[in-house]
Amino acid sequence: MKREYFILAVHNLKARPTRSILTILGVFIGIAAVVALVSLSEGLKNSVADQFSKLGSDKITVQAAGGGFGPPGTAVPTPITLKDKKALEGVSDIDLVVGRLIRTAKIEYHDETRFTYAVSMPDALKEREVIIEMNDYQMYQGRFFEQSSAKEIIIGYNLQKDFFPDNLYLRSKVLIQGQEFTIVGILKDSGNPQRDNTIIMPEKSMRDTLLIPEAYDIVVASVQKGVSISQVSEAAAKQLRKSRNVDIGKEDFTIQTPEQLLGTLNTILSIIQGVLVGIAAISLLIGGIGIMNTMYTAVVERTKEIGILKSIGATPQTIMTIFLIESGLLGLIGGIIGVILGVAIAKLVEFLAYQAYGTSLIQATISPTVIIFSLVFAFIVGAASGAFPAKQAAKMNPVDALRR
Repeated sequence: MKREYFILAVHNLKARPTRSILTILGVFIGIAAVVALVSLSEGLKNSVADQFSKLGSDKITVQAAGGGFGPPGTAVPTPITLKDKKALEGVSDIDLVVGRLIRTAKIEYHDETRFTYAVSMPDALKEREVIIEMNDYQMYQGRFFEQSSAKEIIIGYNLQKDFFPDNLYLRSKVLIQGQEFTIVGILKDSGNPQRDNTIIMPEKSMRDTLLIPEAYDIVVASVQKGVSISQVSEAAAKQLRKSRNVDIGKEDFTIQTPEQLLGTLNTILSIIQGVLVGIAAISLLIGGIGIMNTMYTAVVERTKEIGILKSIGATPQTIMTIFLIESGLLGLIGGIIGVILGVAIAKLVEFLAYQAYGTSLIQATISPTVIIFSLVFAFIVGAASGAFPAKQAAKMNPVDALRR
């Protein structure tokens, strides 16, 4: 018997194709938005996790607290210093401490001026190896600089071709803060816009050029194998409190592990994801109202049909079931179309982002859970929206219905 209800519901939807399509439209727009936004945000989370996995699970990151918007160390009242770096080197379970500068610098070439990020490369060989490994620096052309004081730089892949009308190349001479440097290396395209637009400078040259005598913007400490990261973080905090002469609870620095950093970013991304999905859910609400309107109209138009069904023995429950199946099908069909459209949109955004920026950070992760949830939710929205019209149809008096 239930099969006949389903067949009748499908027949009724086919009998009014234009109205059914317009009703479905409101549902699949909402579902498509949800699927696309969730897929892209999940892809971004996975990309961020991949980037952090390259940092390794044996490193802690130290920064000065109280910074403004921008790269680490921006507008901090009390920056990390060479003295703090030496204090961290005194922690027994820390193998190596690496400090870096990350600043905005003016670069000039052929009478054109641009601003971009400049980062320092440590002088010590072991520290350089850590930085190269963490950032996965790979050469497209050229080499790394050989002397810490050399007036040489390495540029990101995007700087070579996009930054100036006259493209940069190996051995090009540019002015950074008014001082001449020679490009000795060009990094491979990483897909990370920030890194691909960066200038890498020897630490001593960068300090001399930007007039930074002792400060560091970020310090990374490598922890010995088999040692608890949390214990080392506590020991490092104790050393820094001594070095910076601050009391417990009044620290002007932060120490974070990769897990903490990733957790913070995931929390932020989850909040953004929730807001976006909430906005998309408004479309689903509108779609539900559309289904309710369609089903109310169907009740009015099919009054005689309802009377005939009741006169031949159909119970109120039967009538209600038929209308609920119809409204549920409207939601489900809209959900199926929405899922297909949402996946297509997400993949298109991924493709266009890669073509435009050459980055794999923007990617779509299609989760079966999201697809199943979207379909079930679309069906529930449809059925729930048709509940009141179905109830109205079920309560009709068969005699009164036949007279209309």
